[in-house]
Amino acid sequence: MLFILFLGTTNLLFSQTKDSLKKQTSILTQEATQLMKAENFEKSLILSRQALSQALILKDDNLIAMCYNTIAANFDQLAEFEKALFYYKKGVIYANRTNNNHLKNWLNNNLGNIYCFDKKEYAKGIYYYKKSLEYSTKIADSSEILLTKLNITWAYFDISKYDLGSPYLNYINKYHKKHGDETTAVALNMLNGMYYSHINNNRKANSYFEKAIKLGQKGSEESDLSFAHQEYSKFLFKTKSFKKAYQHLNTYNELTAKINNEEKLKKINVVGINLEIDEYKREIDNIKTEYKTSHQLLLEKQSKNKIISIIIISILILIIVFSYLYFQNNQLKQTNKLKDIESKIQENIITASINGQEMERKKIASFLHDNISALLSSAAMHLTIFSTKNQTNNEEITKTKAILIQTHYKIRDLSHQLLPSLLARFGLFYALNDLCEINSNSNIHFDYSSNVTSETRYNEDYEMKMYFIISELLNNITKHSDASEAKLSLKEIDNQLHILVKDNGKGFEIKQYNTIEGFGLNQIKARINTMDGKIKIISKPNEGTSVKIIAPIEYKAKPTV
Repeated sequence: MLFILFLGTTNLLFSQTKDSLKKQTSILTQEATQLMKAENFEKSLILSRQALSQALILKDDNLIAMCYNTIAANFDQLAEFEKALFYYKKGVIYANRTNNNHLKNWLNNNLGNIYCFDKKEYAKGIYYYKKSLEYSTKIADSSEILLTKLNITWAYFDISKYDLGSPYLNYINKYHKKHGDETTAVALNMLNGMYYSHINNNRKANSYFEKAIKLGQKGSEESDLSFAHQEYSKFLFKTKSFKKAYQHLNTYNELTAKINNEEKLKKINVVGINLEIDEYKREIDNIKTEYKTSHQLLLEKQSKNKIISIIIISILILIIVFSYLYFQNNQLKQTNKLKDIESKIQENIITASINGQEMERKKIASFLHDNISALLSSAAMHLTIFSTKNQTNNEEITKTKAILIQTHYKIRDLSHQLLPSLLARFGLFYALNDLCEINSNSNIHFDYSSNVTSETRYNEDYEMKMYFIISELLNNITKHSDASEAKLSLKEIDNQLHILVKDNGKGFEIKQYNTIEGFGLNQIKARINTMDGKIKIISKPNEGTSVKIIAPIEYKAKPTV
């Protein structure tokens, strides 16, 4: 009887603890959402990450899906569309296990937005919009139904399928006063302008476009206003009002540039890279020359001493033997010293090479994002204007526009791969947590733990060095270890960063690791040595691998007054 009472008490306490954790997780999710709306993305991502960890412990699919939606929405607003897409899709997986049709509606609508507006993959975007429409219809949410139908209309009109989009537009025109609001008024009038332009009712088209622009100038929907100027300029080109068309096209370009500047992440300072590398290489050359001269002088000195020894050999054999042993010992010390110096020089050369690669990554990523991508967008725009002005739908021009747009997005993705914007914006620990989550899949799981808070920031170069070192170690595990589980652990102890990377893979013989191609362990070891750090590799065949690193922390420089 006492045992049954004990079990009942234990179950009650467990239930209360679980309810308390669930309530705490819900509050964290709400706070993260409010911070995101206030554009405090860093704190929002930190709180939503904490909420996600607790939701996973609770195994609450609804809370997990909500956390993924919040994380994705943050990345969406930061123009990190690939990351947003990744987390939205994760959210859909968990939302589909629940009965929360509201959440399913939001997630599918957000996916539709990314595919249509950012990736220009309209077929996929319309598919998700229609999934969203199914769920908003189930919950009978009139405003959400209206919004989703507006998105579907826009998507169809963007690809000139007016016959498929017009039924949705008719519905919006009928119910907008009742269920819509001012946030969709600009887009609705623009879509009406596009439709009447398509059917050559120029009077109505002109009226709707002007109304859309007037409402946009009064409101805060800058993105919709910019699109309204763009579509109006197309219509004006079509009606041969070229001067006015160029005015609106210019306004569209200015608004688009303003929006892009607001979304652009903080640029990374790469001034003076080549000068720093050249200066460092010159310093290494000077060290080599200095020690070559010392070595030559040492040899000359040894030669003189040997001559002296031969002259006095008959007089004092003991002194000869002593001198011989002394200078042999001295030569051994000098040889060992030279070897140490050559090893240090080699490490410095490797480090300089890696530093140069990382600096070039910054330079190339910045150049791709700020120059090439912008030029491709401009080229696509000029092709659009040309085809509109000449009233031609030439297939080659259409394909060229599509290729330019696709190339623009591929270049943008490449710039993000070369230099993770998450590292520059939120720091080392948040980027490493995200790296573990991204690399985890059905074959291997990367566990991340740290006693340092995610918002902690170190010196920018130090963070980049440690990120690429750890990234290389994780990449080795994925490619070579055949492991199913891996762990990344970080601790800050006495101004030193302690790093442990461990896996349960096939391991290898430590004596052979110097000759293993592709592992990059020699480069990592050289890099850590030049930072006055320590590295230890523990591995045996079929017993996994552990890499322990201790590196002195380089903190951010305090601003001078």
